[in-house]
Amino acid sequence: MLRLRAKHWLRLVPLVVLAAAAVSPAQAADPIKVGFSAELTGGLAGYGKQALVTQQIWANDVNSHGGLLGRKVELVYYDDQSNPALVPGIYAKLLDVDHVDLLFAQGTNITTPALPTIMEHNKVVMVTLALAVNDHFHYKRFFQTMPYGPDGRDSLTRGFFETAMTINPKPKTVAIVGADAEFSKGALEGARTQIKRLGLKTVYDRTYPPNTVDFTPIVQSINATNPDIIMVASYPADTAGFLRAAQEVGLKAKIFGGPMVGLQTGTIKMQLGPQLNGIVCYELFVHEPTMHFPGTDEFIKKYQAKAGAAGVDPLGYYVPPFTYATMQVLQEAVTAVGSLDQDKLADYIHKATFKTVVGDIKFGPDGEWAKPRIITIQYQNIQGHGMKQFSEPGHQVILYPPELKSGKLEYPYSSAKH
Repeated sequence: MLRLRAKHWLRLVPLVVLAAAAVSPAQAADPIKVGFSAELTGGLAGYGKQALVTQQIWANDVNSHGGLLGRKVELVYYDDQSNPALVPGIYAKLLDVDHVDLLFAQGTNITTPALPTIMEHNKVVMVTLALAVNDHFHYKRFFQTMPYGPDGRDSLTRGFFETAMTINPKPKTVAIVGADAEFSKGALEGARTQIKRLGLKTVYDRTYPPNTVDFTPIVQSINATNPDIIMVASYPADTAGFLRAAQEVGLKAKIFGGPMVGLQTGTIKMQLGPQLNGIVCYELFVHEPTMHFPGTDEFIKKYQAKAGAAGVDPLGYYVPPFTYATMQVLQEAVTAVGSLDQDKLADYIHKATFKTVVGDIKFGPDGEWAKPRIITIQYQNIQGHGMKQFSEPGHQVILYPPELKSGKLEYPYSSAKH
C-alpha cells in the first residue's frame, strides 16, 4: 500500500483547513470529522472548489439544526493540487493522524489512488465524479452519487450513440479521440463497446497527451477521415481547445460531441456562447420541463448566492447538486443508524432509498446507482454569452433517455452550429 511517512505528513500540515459552522454551546461533544482530498489548485480546481463550497453549505445546514448525533460536523481537507500522486498520503494522514470519522472522494483520477488506503482501513467512502472506479476494486463500502449506474462506461456514451443512430440515413463511420488519462480512457472504452454493438466502422481512434494545447492537427486528421460521427472524451482545457480548432478547421460531421468535460460548467458555457450550438454532450441536470426534483432549485439558489464571493462556477448545475446529494446520503445514514459504525452504515446505505436534491437514489451491489440517469443534451439557439439562457428551457434540449426527452436532434453539426 502507498502510505505517507510521518516526516512527509508535516509538509501537508500548512494545507489543512477545518471548516464548520458555529454551533450552540450545548454541543460539547467532539465534532464528527468528514475528511477528504480537495482539488483546490491545478487542473481540476474548478470542480474541487465548487464541491468545497457545497460541502460548507451542507455543514452549515446540518450544524444549524443541531449537528449529527448531537455533535457538530467539521470538514477536514487538504489540497491535492489535482495531482493523483499526492492522494494516498493525504488519505493516510486523514485516517492515521486526523482520525476522521467519515470520508468523501471526488473524481476518477483522485478516487482511484485513494481507494487502497481507504480499503485498508475498512472505511465507508462517499464518492462523486468517479467513472467506473469500483469496477476494479469491488469494494463493498464504496458509494457513488454520480448517476452512471452499474456500467459507467456504457451509460456515459450510450446516450450519445443512441442519439446518433436516430439520424436518417443512419451513420456508418465514427472517429473517437480522448486524453490519455483515466476518465477519458474509460469513456473511449465505452465508445468502442457502443461502436461494436451498433456495427459502426471506426475510421479514427487515438489518445493525446494530457498537456496538449494545440488541437488543430488532431481535428485536421479527424476531418480527413470524413466520419459521420465524432466523439471526443476531453477535460475542460482540452474541450475549449477542441471547439476552437473545430471552428478554425470547419469540422464536418453529422453529429459532434460526447463526454466533453467542461461544457457542464457555467463559466465555460458563457465563454463559448454560440460556439456550443449543435454540440451533443452529456449532462447531469438542466432546466428542461421534463427534469424537476424537489429541493434542487432551492439548493442552487443557496449555492449561487455564495458562488461570486467564493470565485466558483456561477451556475452550479453540475458538481454542486450531486455533491450536496452525497452529503445528504451520508447524513441520513448516520442519523438512521444512530452511530458511526462503518459496518452498520454500509449495510444501511446498500438497502435504503435516499430522497435527495437530485431525486431518489438507490445503490446497486458495487455502490453505483442501481439504474443509470446520465442525460444527453444538444445545445440549441444559444445567442450571445449571457448566463441566464442556460437556466431556461430550450437551450440544452434533452435527447436521451426517452423518458426525459424534451426536444429533437438538429443535424448535421455543420448546419446545427449556426
